[in-house]
Parts: sequence; structure tokens; C-alpha cells
Amino acid sequence: MTLLRDVRPWGGDRSDLLIEDGVIAAVEPHRPDRAATADDVIDGRGLLALPGLVNAHAHLDKSWWGMPWVSYGGTATTQGRIEHERAHRDGLGLPSLTSTVALLRALVAQGTTAFRTHIDVDLGVGLRGISVVREAVAAVGLPVGLEVVAFPQDGVLRRPGVLELLDAAAAEGADHVGGLDPASIDRDPVGQLDALFEIADRRGVGIDIHLHDGGELGAFEYELIIERTRALGLSGRVNVAHGFALGELPEARQAALVDALREAGVSITTVAPINAPRLPLALLRAAGVPVGLGTDGIRDLWGPYGDGDLLRLATRLAQLAGARRDEELIDAVRVATSDAAGFVGRPVHDLVVGAPADVVLVDAQNVPEALVAAPPRELVLVGGVRAL
Repeated sequence: MTLLRDVRPWGGDRSDLLIEDGVIAAVEPHRPDRAATADDVIDGRGLLALPGLVNAHAHLDKSWWGMPWVSYGGTATTQGRIEHERAHRDGLGLPSLTSTVALLRALVAQGTTAFRTHIDVDLGVGLRGISVVREAVAAVGLPVGLEVVAFPQDGVLRRPGVLELLDAAAAEGADHVGGLDPASIDRDPVGQLDALFEIADRRGVGIDIHLHDGGELGAFEYELIIERTRALGLSGRVNVAHGFALGELPEARQAALVDALREAGVSITTVAPINAPRLPLALLRAAGVPVGLGTDGIRDLWGPYGDGDLLRLATRLAQLAGARRDEELIDAVRVATSDAAGFVGRPVHDLVVGAPADVVLVDAQNVPEALVAAPPRELVLVGGVRAL
């Protein structure tokens, strides 16, 4: 048994967390004499405790983290970036086990303990990226949470053979199949979505679709996704990533689409981009639509940015949403932690009995200060194992 003593869960009263077999077994008021009952004692020094951060939209296979600097040379469009990546990834040895391990270690040290990662599946790389990421997680040597999305970055229908690769990935254990702009990339939204939903239904996996298309075109694709989710009974197993169109619609149209997402059980993930339409975070949260936060790519052939600090990214999410009040700031932290449990296949991810013992300690008065300051992580536990 491990005792994490004298911490303040969510900024509350000083407490002791008892951890057994990687799970929180008890959360009790802090008692100085309790240390004698534990095999391993960690002194939390009265620091604020948060659940481990959850990266709900990552691309762990793409990064050149730890390599010499790679200057960006692509065209700033989705298609331009796809072409640039395809032209240069082999020359950099991507996906790279060494870079993926280094990236994972850096992200875990910042407090991220669970990931949903999109991994490229295409005619060039096959399913190798999935193997690399799984091997990298094993090499880190911590019980990091991992959900895999087999992601067709270069298109689905326009590349014969990709559907078969997605089906093979699902058969071999991928948790979700991905999609990408069914209208603007494949130019056949009905065909792409019908094919993806058929695999998901037959293989019993989820769907996670990148949707950059804006305005009414994007809204139409949302509606196609919602229709298929309802028809196949896939509530809770379908996610729209980015989904920029939702931020561009008139208020009444936006509200109706949010309600349809809630009713169908379709979630949303965002990377809090500063140069794209803003998702109506407060409206989505109030309606009960699950919202996840992720880093997207980090230092890859799509762009040189990103340090992977999800707490700092939650600060940006709050800023873009216009959050100022304490309860709004706390809500942004919940998006990045406890409320993201479903994005990594967990029924609960919090500082409560029965949850994985993923704990992050920071030196902050309260959760709002932890959000706006994004202070250094003083301690990170992953499944009760010290990572930092």
C-alpha cells in the first residue's frame, strides 16, 4: 500500500490518499500518524492535488521531438500539410520509437497520464505507427492510459486500400477508426461515413473523425454523423475532432445542432486553436455534450509548435472561452482531467475511491490559480507509480 499524505484534492481540505494496486482505495482526512500503516509514504506537503491530465486528441506518432530542429516547409492548407508530411516523414525516420518515447516521457512529466492518440494508417506506413506507439508506451514503463485511433490522414476513399487497413487495425485492437473531412478530402461524405460506420459497427469499435470543414458544409457533415450514430446505436462511441463549423453557425442553428449531438451521444474534442472558429464551450458543457482537450501534433511536419503542457493548454481554452469567474476556470481544468474519463475508456478519472491513482501535485492556492499560473508539476503519479 502507498500513502500519499497531506494533499488538498481540488484545493479542498488536507487529505491522505491510500493507494492499492494502482487504484485509490481511500481518501481520508489528513492524520499525521497514518504513515506507520503504509509500505511507501509520499509526503504531499499540503500541495494542491489534481487528477492526471488527459490528452484527448494527440498525434504521438508524428513528432520529431528530441531530433535536430526541422524547419517547416509545407503549404498552410490541410492538403498542403498532408503532402509535405508524406514527402518528408520517411527521411526523418517517422514514426520514430526514440522520438515517441522521449515525447511521452516529457508529457508524463508535465502531468499527462492518459492519451487518446490518432496514429496514421495509410498505404505508406501500414499499421507500423500503431506498433511504434504501443512499444513506446511499454518502454516508458508506467501504466499510462492509451486509446488508439487508426487515422487515415491521407484520405479514405480516394486512396484504395485504406479502408482495408482501417478494418485490419480495428481487428488487431485499435479502439477507434478515424476519418477526415468526408466532403473536402474524399469529396464523398456519404460514402466515407457509411464505410467508417460499417467498420465500427461490425468490429465493435468507436469512431473519431477530424472535421475541419466550416459553415453549412461542416454542419451537413455533423448531421450525417449524428444520423448514423443514432441508426446504429453507437451513442457514446462517436467523436468529432475540431468541428470548426459549430463555431460559425447562427445562434439558433448552433443550439439545435448541439442538442442533436447531446441526444445522439456524440462528443467533441478541441485543441483550443487560436486561429480557428471558437467552439461554444459553455453551450456544449451546459447541454451535457462531452468535450475533450488535446494537444494535436507537437513539433511535427505540420508545424513546429507545442510543448505538450496540457495544463497550459487548458489556460488557453479558458481564455478563448472568455472565462474569468472561478467556477469557469475550474470547469476548464475539469475538461482536461476528470471529465475526460470517457475519452480514454475509463468510467472514472478523479481523486475518488476506485479511480486509477493518477495524481498531479502543484504549488497553488486553489484550482483557478493552478489554471492561470500552470505551475511546475511537483509530483506525478501514474497508477500509483511515481513518474516525477
